[in-house]
Amino acid sequence: MGDTPASMNPDFIREALRQVRYPGFSRDIISFGLVKDVKCEPGLVTVQIEVATRDAKVPEQIFKDCHAILDLLPDIGTVKIEIDVKDAPAAAGGLGATVGKSSIPGVKRIIAVASGKGGVGKSTVAANLAVALAATGAKVGLCDCDLYGPSVSQMFAVDEKPMANEHDEIIPMEAHGLKLMSMGFLLDDRSPVIVRGPMATRYTQQFLRQVAWGDLDYLVLDLPPGTGDIQLTIVQTVTVDGVIIVTTPQEVALIDARKAVSMFAKVNVPILGLIENMAWFECDAGKKYYLFGKEGGVKEAEHLNVPLLGQIPINIETRERGDSGAPVALVSPEQNKVSAAFHQIAGYVRTKLP
Repeated sequence: MGDTPASMNPDFIREALRQVRYPGFSRDIISFGLVKDVKCEPGLVTVQIEVATRDAKVPEQIFKDCHAILDLLPDIGTVKIEIDVKDAPAAAGGLGATVGKSSIPGVKRIIAVASGKGGVGKSTVAANLAVALAATGAKVGLCDCDLYGPSVSQMFAVDEKPMANEHDEIIPMEAHGLKLMSMGFLLDDRSPVIVRGPMATRYTQQFLRQVAWGDLDYLVLDLPPGTGDIQLTIVQTVTVDGVIIVTTPQEVALIDARKAVSMFAKVNVPILGLIENMAWFECDAGKKYYLFGKEGGVKEAEHLNVPLLGQIPINIETRERGDSGAPVALVSPEQNKVSAAFHQIAGYVRTKLP
């Protein structure tokens, strides 16, 4: 075998591997930090990759994609891809399974609320679902994992900063019977969150593992929109018992909702169902206006073979109460249709994840 070309060095190989995407995600395996070592020897390049997953197809696809990229490089010689597969936290064996191991002491069930794109009302759904679950008598926490666009502090009118206990754990804030954690508690209203992916990952892990959540029946996670590294970090850090996908009836939103469903299916997180938000606007005369299309979420749930958990109409009181720190689910279901919808969804969740 000949000498290794001068250009064939670990940095060159790592740069080439940026073309390899993690299956189901838009990010590459370099950005995710999965490539642990690259060795370039005369006639041989060895790449060591570490993946945490229970899906055998994930390392298989990464293996194929790495070879597809590296084998085409001129004068590379033999390419050896070594993948160390570590066991990811086990997802619940199904919606009717027994209580899963959450990896967070005292927390029985973890529910993620996600969306393929921003602006569909995901945080409003997460906040009101948490309130409605608490109304059933459950002990509930809400963790705002949307580091770049935190909204829980506004939606619950909490402007104090959390303290730490003697174990250096963050003590969550409390409002309306919920335990709350959000990046918004740590910043003032005008301070943007400017952090790179690895730091965002670290913050997310701290919010999950270094917060004194105590005993909870449900911890609701308000995920950032999209299918990125924070979502992957969460499903590899704790057992998510189920995910709820939020969309609007508009096709632009539905396209990304499909991607979100596909992503969570690839990482073995059960899909609890889909919520069609902003389904219609009802005027005082009772006429419904389908501003974003009619029943797009209904049809998409049927197409994806997942439950439709509810249709949430556009409602002025929902917006007003969200801005004032008193989510609409605090209103009696008999007095507000949106509140009624959230309480119905909470009842479904309690049945599927007791």
